[in-house]
Amino acid sequence: MTLSEENYLKAIYHLTSVTDTEVNTNAIAEIMETKASSVTDMLKKLAEKNLVNYIKYQGVSLTDKGQLTAKMIVRKHRLWEVFLVGKLNFAWDEVHDIAEQLEHIKSEQLINKLDDFLGNPTEDPHGDPIPDAQGRMAKTDKLLLSDLALNQRAICVGVKDSSAEFLKYLDKQEIALGSKIEIISKESYDLSLKIIINETAELSISNKMASNLYVKMVRD
Repeated sequence: MTLSEENYLKAIYHLTSVTDTEVNTNAIAEIMETKASSVTDMLKKLAEKNLVNYIKYQGVSLTDKGQLTAKMIVRKHRLWEVFLVGKLNFAWDEVHDIAEQLEHIKSEQLINKLDDFLGNPTEDPHGDPIPDAQGRMAKTDKLLLSDLALNQRAICVGVKDSSAEFLKYLDKQEIALGSKIEIISKESYDLSLKIIINETAELSISNKMASNLYVKMVRD
């Protein structure tokens, strides 16, 4: 597969992971920053390789082969992010673009040895699940911080927005994976929250920020 084909497969995989319907070409064109006609040409190529199901004007979905291939690309990307953060001391907002390059390395042997070297992690530095060599992923019971009710407590387990800008903003607020969060008030006007971080620091955050933080409920 070419680098471009792999990028298209990964884009379709991410789009289908948030919807139960087939993905249209305009959505793919937007995420790939290209024209819809170019997307159509690529979908035809991927369909010929039995990687996608594509019917003109009806959208596209991944075949079983395409699903597994996309998961292996995601697997490489997220394992490299773990390596870059855990072993080379990169910050979590610095690793995405580097991992975008490393994910196209073809050697399965290298990736499997990397997985073992890292201790077979199940999540990347942003809290996203890492597929194993068979494409299986651990499921996490998570919800958005914005969906929590007053006085509920939770632990930060991931981010919806993994852009460098958002991750740097979280660093400034001293919020990271594993941070304990309790909601102490919610404004009805703009749904902004007042929260307590790690049982000590009080912080006011916007609804936009709360809508991009994944948390797991803490039971009493």
